[in-house]
Amino acid sequence: MKLIAIACLCLFLLPTFPAFSREPFRTIDGFVVKVSDGDTLTVDSGGTKLKVRLYGIDAPETGKINRGNGRTSKEGQPFGQESQKALWGKVYHRKVRIDVMDIDRYRRLVSLVRMGNRNINLEMIREGWSWAYRKYLHSAYASEFIEEEELARRRRAGLWQDNNPRPPWEFRKSQRMDKKGW
Repeated sequence: MKLIAIACLCLFLLPTFPAFSREPFRTIDGFVVKVSDGDTLTVDSGGTKLKVRLYGIDAPETGKINRGNGRTSKEGQPFGQESQKALWGKVYHRKVRIDVMDIDRYRRLVSLVRMGNRNINLEMIREGWSWAYRKYLHSAYASEFIEEEELARRRRAGLWQDNNPRPPWEFRKSQRMDKKGW
């Protein structure tokens, strides 16, 4: 009986949580002050710096440099830097509108990034600099994002120049396994 009550409560509350919404729960305007990689940037909104993860895409990982000794502390993937440069060229020092869809476990605002009528997330997929991140893509955007990925693959745009590019989620998983010594 308690299990049924908990299940009913969860179904009642489910639509109120942003992770399950299909529409943005907040819109913020600001200027891009940093591009960390092909799917993460920092927006300054009225003096507040906001870390933003682009919704519905996953870009190749970039290598990480240890600031203390200047050495590579984490290897990147092929096309990681190119993806970062593509995003940088689109948005760096420009005014953007972020439509916040969710907040991830790293407290980043998972958002659609827009410049006027341009959907930057979709452009990154269209130009072949990222995958449509199916695991976290809601149906409202899934078909358009997946269709653009398939078109970019056929055109061999961006990272699709590689015959068999490794998806970032698989790359990250192998990095975790290597770290554990498996």
